[in-house]
Amino acid sequence: MKAALLKSFGGPEAFELCDVPKPVPQAGQVLVRVHATSINPLDYQVRRGDYADQVPLPTITGHDVSGVVEEVGPGVTAFSPGDEVWYTPQIFDGPGSYAEYHVAAESIIGMKPPSLSHLEAASLTLVGGTAWEALAVRAVLRAGESILVHGGGGGVGHVVIQLAKAMGAKVFTTVRADHFDLVRSLGADVLIDYEKENYVDAVIRESGGRGVDVVFDTIGGNTLSDSPDVLAQLGRVVTIVDIAQPQILLHAWGKNASYHFIFTRQNRGKLDELSTLVERGQLRPHVGAVYSLDDIALAHARLESRDNGLQGKVAIEVVPPAHSQNTST
Repeated sequence: MKAALLKSFGGPEAFELCDVPKPVPQAGQVLVRVHATSINPLDYQVRRGDYADQVPLPTITGHDVSGVVEEVGPGVTAFSPGDEVWYTPQIFDGPGSYAEYHVAAESIIGMKPPSLSHLEAASLTLVGGTAWEALAVRAVLRAGESILVHGGGGGVGHVVIQLAKAMGAKVFTTVRADHFDLVRSLGADVLIDYEKENYVDAVIRESGGRGVDVVFDTIGGNTLSDSPDVLAQLGRVVTIVDIAQPQILLHAWGKNASYHFIFTRQNRGKLDELSTLVERGQLRPHVGAVYSLDDIALAHARLESRDNGLQGKVAIEVVPPAHSQNTST
């Protein structure tokens, strides 16, 4: 099978398109023909060596799969050849999704939402699972509460907005002006152009001085230190960003705030919850760009660029649409 192999850590050019052996499913495993995957910040962090101690080389990285079951191993009962499925491969535990085939444990795989294309489904598994873990499991966002989503036009942020609205929350978000139309269409209530206005001042003004119940951090920097300035009493902060600099949290004490550091866990239940929202029309990923597996380096370079003009996710088409109808190849 064809795969984008990472033989050394480095820039986008570190990938090499190679022929590698097709995996064979073992007991409790499913072999999936990968139709689409996508690019996440985690992917380029792995590629450049941020997690070198957890990723032995050479490796196939990638953390989203949408595809079709080709074969099942002994003991598998939930899936059969021909089923359309989606999932996030176990992170730091075996080959990833930048390949024509992938093997995964039955327990982490879900049935793909019928209304999503493979490109859309592959753009939702990791970011959707992360958003669910952050809001439903850790922050326990409730109807009638409010949330500030940093980076609402990004891959995770645009999903968090939709999930928060489905939960009945009022959504504040920091975005660039050219993302206003997107986040407004997703249901965001208060749009803050962070290039023109201090978000702390904007949140305090727009919340009548109360602040928000939850802050969702995708940007890092001083966000953890600054969050108490926009939090209501008993507010919660959830972050998906590696903490690269010291944070001063003295003001969080006065707000009785809690902080949650999110590293998403893989399981079918989370995917089934997301699928329900998709089929209700409350959640849909926005695919901002599509590349082929041959152009994985270009896709990485695009996402990693600070001025990439992207909205939503970068998807990778592994099986061209003309061939997607044949679910046995």
